[in-house]
Amino acid sequence: MADQEQAEIRLIVARLRQEHEDFDAAINAMIQTGCDALRIQRMKKKKLVIKDRLSKLEDQIIPDIIA
Repeated sequence: MADQEQAEIRLIVARLRQEHEDFDAAINAMIQTGCDALRIQRMKKKKLVIKDRLSKLEDQIIPDIIA
């Protein structure tokens, strides 16, 4: 993988990490204010989708080393 591609993926990973943290903070705030469970569940599902994308991108960056 070229350095340019790795840099772009690292930038996307950083953005997704921030978005994941934002969702986490929003979910915690919704729980504290007593928001309805369905809305919280939807937010958690979106957070999980972001986490999955993040994992896939991180796997592209980290080389597959067989120990």
